[in-house]
Amino acid sequence: MSDGKPAGAEKKVVAGIFGILLGGLGIHKFYLGYTKEGIIQLVITVVTCGIGSLIGFIEGIIYLTKSDEDFVATYVTGKRPWF
Repeated sequence: MSDGKPAGAEKKVVAGIFGILLGGLGIHKFYLGYTKEGIIQLVITVVTCGIGSLIGFIEGIIYLTKSDEDFVATYVTGKRPWF
């Protein structure tokens, strides 16, 4: 990228905000390309009557607190779907 950030770093803020605001729906997972995990997140939230949305909230915070390089290495390149 021209601003010195690694490729994929542009997804960090959007995925973090999705995780915090819409984490129970798994939107942050779908955005990062983790379709199976997004469906699992949605089912967990429905089965637990919304309590499972805390997972998405926590993941959103984790995304936003990681450096761009760590985020890309873990979730974009490394394809780590959970935490």
